[in-house]
Amino acid sequence: MPGESKAAAPAAEPAAPATPKKKPASSSGKAALAKVTVLDGSILEVTIDRKARGRDLLNSVCAGLNILEKDYFGLTYVTAVDPRVWLELERPIAKFFRSEPWEMNFEVKFYPPEPAQLQEDITRYHLCLQVRNDILEGRLPCSFVTHALLGSYLVQSELGDYDADEMKDRTYLKEFKIAPNQTPELLDKVMDLHKTHKSQTPAEAELHYLENAKKLAMYGVDLHPAKDSEGVDIMLGVCASGLLVYRDKLRINRFAWPKILKISYKRNNFYIKIRPGEFEQYESTIGFKLENHRAAKKLWKACVEHHTFFRLMTPEPTNKSGLFPRLGSKFRYSGRTHYETRKTPVDRPAPDFKRSLTGKRLSSRSMDALGHQEKEKAALKDPNKDANKRHTMSHPPDHIPDLESPTRGSRSPIKKDKKERKPVGGVAVLPVVGKKDKEKEVKEVSPVKEEAVNGNNGNQEALNSSTEEATSPSGKRKGVDDVAGASKIPTGPNVEHHRVLLDDSQSGVTAEGEIVSSQTVSSKTRTVETITYKTERDGVVETRVEQKITIQSDGDPIDHDKALAEAIQ
Repeated sequence: MPGESKAAAPAAEPAAPATPKKKPASSSGKAALAKVTVLDGSILEVTIDRKARGRDLLNSVCAGLNILEKDYFGLTYVTAVDPRVWLELERPIAKFFRSEPWEMNFEVKFYPPEPAQLQEDITRYHLCLQVRNDILEGRLPCSFVTHALLGSYLVQSELGDYDADEMKDRTYLKEFKIAPNQTPELLDKVMDLHKTHKSQTPAEAELHYLENAKKLAMYGVDLHPAKDSEGVDIMLGVCASGLLVYRDKLRINRFAWPKILKISYKRNNFYIKIRPGEFEQYESTIGFKLENHRAAKKLWKACVEHHTFFRLMTPEPTNKSGLFPRLGSKFRYSGRTHYETRKTPVDRPAPDFKRSLTGKRLSSRSMDALGHQEKEKAALKDPNKDANKRHTMSHPPDHIPDLESPTRGSRSPIKKDKKERKPVGGVAVLPVVGKKDKEKEVKEVSPVKEEAVNGNNGNQEALNSSTEEATSPSGKRKGVDDVAGASKIPTGPNVEHHRVLLDDSQSGVTAEGEIVSSQTVSSKTRTVETITYKTERDGVVETRVEQKITIQSDGDPIDHDKALAEAIQ
């Protein structure tokens, strides 16, 4: 019997090597070819491990394009049912493709609300290419004047200053694609505007291009077709500020991220839970119907990613499986947020790159043929070689005089000297303006109303002033813009009382207004006090109405973004 066991052992040895032979036959361990169409229309061929994740490929593409601010970009691919699907960066690429080569597009995924805050010109250049593609494909509608203005900046960036000898007519613009339906009239207008951009560098022209493009209504809006509760066809747009609703190409509603309490989907239905209004007691849930379950999940994922990127300071941590299984989707945004991207400094010289806004230099290239390192070495050896008008800026200009808009300046950059406030055990959110103040009062004072007595007001100067300010217990005065989030800031039970003094600058006499009437209206969350003052001097009766609004809350400040991040399922 022992001899039989010894004889059986060698007989089993030849069968052992037969099992490992199946592993090399599988697709693991082999290299795969990915063909990525970048924003200028050229194709970048990347050889990458078949086991690689989407983030590995995105990092390789950004390295080939010499882009450091890569968190704004992503990769898309085409399926049989959807022409534009974002590649999941944390999953293996091979799970989404059945054959080679892997064909994808390199695109901007998160459009920065303020392009001037991007740290490098090369990032702004690729954003210009994306906006140009959006315009040509009809995703970003523009008027005739806007098409001409944006096109003139593209021409300035590509060709430089207008030359009357070489650019006598509009034929020099024939290679530029400015609008989906170009007309000779449009090219004539572009040529006229191009003449006004003299001495602008390519980087400055591209910044002007983006500063005008960001004002367009559909800038950075990711549209998803849906139906409302009545079955009417609508479009749901996801952007940096929230969720937008469009009907017949007109925006009919807007839900800002702080107003949304919860985002969810079930089957082909998509739901958002809205925070109750000032005089409402209950939360409301709004539902939309999409084509199928896949479309509903795609919209939900877009909302999760945009909310995390633009509203949170750090991504939501992945919950480990505990005692009870987690229900719902496990998908979470795992990259860096907009806040983290802006905080990360870019410490390198401005990279040298070729601009191709017309698509004239389309080609197919591989990662080994890029040669960016040789270009950087040559630039370091001879720094004065490219010291001419066509250069890139190391930083954007501090002020653009001809691009002032009412919305600019409303967002102040986050100061680095202030300490970050992160909630314990939760998701860090962007700090709310004025969050440290425990009590704030917003005063809205109407302009002075004058009533002439005896019809004699010839030499009397009119006291016509309007003040808008907020006061705090510390005695500091702030503009109304600085307390734009006052509706979210609780106030204490103590209310400061103010006296309105009417001042005559000529006589130097300060008179106190006589109180004519006083009315107080209180609700659950705020108190509105209206006081009317009247004073009479030199036969002129001046009436002043002061309205003081006090917003109150008993508990601690509610962190809306943290609550929404925790409610996403």
